[in-house]
Amino acid sequence: MSEGTWTPDSWRSRPAAQDVEYPDREHLSRVLSKIRNLPPLVTPSEIERLRHQLGQVQRNEAFLLHAGDCAESFDACTHENISNKIGLILSFSLILIWGARLPIVRIGRIAGQYAKPRSSATEKIGDREVTSFRGDNVNGLDPNDRTPDPERLLSAYFHSTTTLNHIRGLLTSGFASLNHPRDWSLSHVRSPALREEFERITEGLSDALGFTRTIGYGKDSSYEQGGRRGALDEVDFYTSHEGLMLDYEEALTRTFPIPASTIPTVKLFPRPKPTAFYNTSAHFLWIGDRTRQLDGAHVEYFRGIRNPIGIKVGPSMKDEELIRLLDIVNVDKESGRVTLITRYGAGKIDNHLAGHIRAVQASGHPVVWICDPMHGNTLTSSSGLKTRNFGTIISELTSCMRIHSECDSRLNGVSLEFTGELNEEGFSVTECLGGSMELSEEQLGLRYQSFCDPRLNFEQSLDVAFLVSNYFKNQRLGSTRSEKDVLYAELGGRLASTSSK
Repeated sequence: MSEGTWTPDSWRSRPAAQDVEYPDREHLSRVLSKIRNLPPLVTPSEIERLRHQLGQVQRNEAFLLHAGDCAESFDACTHENISNKIGLILSFSLILIWGARLPIVRIGRIAGQYAKPRSSATEKIGDREVTSFRGDNVNGLDPNDRTPDPERLLSAYFHSTTTLNHIRGLLTSGFASLNHPRDWSLSHVRSPALREEFERITEGLSDALGFTRTIGYGKDSSYEQGGRRGALDEVDFYTSHEGLMLDYEEALTRTFPIPASTIPTVKLFPRPKPTAFYNTSAHFLWIGDRTRQLDGAHVEYFRGIRNPIGIKVGPSMKDEELIRLLDIVNVDKESGRVTLITRYGAGKIDNHLAGHIRAVQASGHPVVWICDPMHGNTLTSSSGLKTRNFGTIISELTSCMRIHSECDSRLNGVSLEFTGELNEEGFSVTECLGGSMELSEEQLGLRYQSFCDPRLNFEQSLDVAFLVSNYFKNQRLGSTRSEKDVLYAELGGRLASTSSK
């Protein structure tokens, strides 16, 4: 398997699933050489901070929210789209914090999620068979623009840089301030019940902040008034993408000293600072369900980078295969290193999750368990659009919580494909069925904007946030009700129309 000396290019000796065939390899080499000399997008200290926080998530001291687009597009790299997406993530995490009373670790599927794995190298469009669309960093959505172009890797780098720069600007200028969460916008949410629930939280928060200011905490320290930023004004935010394009990932893999704050020091016997290979394209990368072969190129690459990594775990993953994979990518069983992203489908989770949990428990591997209730529940509507049913998404999520509880384990987070994207009239996308807005099949085509997988819109996302928040609130307060009862009780009749069809 993956033994012996590791280098950023040692993956090249292994078979690479989902590889892209570039007609002009010399052009690719020139582009990769350029990327190798461009500045890193993220820093080792940020990566180490995330590793530490994921260790807290693993110990149930925090909760992980991993969310964003299935695949980003270059055209969607706008101020409005990025701001709306960050606003949704902040709103979702605020609801979770209010119910769970736990810090939220926020990782966005953003600033680099441009590649798209495909099950076939070609696809039919009308009466033509063309090369499959592989994402904006490979080729174009237009059927006449399907030749893989290395220049798109450079475009991906610069769009990622622009996105990350805007996110950093937003989060350091008071956008995330808990003093005005209404600015994250509920103007386009139609459900009165949902608006009322969010307003109840913001009113409670405002009351709590007023009390802290009265007793002197945070007085005159508002960043907007020229004071220093503090816990109420700024949050940590991390970026992620699927580590699919190994040429690109290798080009952004750099050697750095491991930050001193993460290494135990022995003053009597000083040693040279140890170094490590960091992937500087994102804080967190994951291995997809199509690229997790034990002897494959992706597993070989991932075992050598110091970044925390995710592994998609589906129904085809055998218990022993999962443990062998963990043995390869986390030899020393380090805390915060591996996050398992389970995605079975509502109808299959009962057959697989418990076995995976027990196998990991027996192995002694420390992992973060998060539920992706999206990918296993995709269907095709009668009009031919890919969609997902909100009720089925919730069904997998509730089953996941129940099974973890039965196995003396705990769900540590969620991984969702959602968007705060709005159209020109200010309306949310219509890509998933159900939710409190009761979106029907006939309404899917109204504002279907995804060129990849269907995403929850702002309103449906907050539905999920309240369900999870209420579950942890009841758990925290000692409720004896079942997981499903806890999750459904607060929304009641608003979910009646979302049951799977």
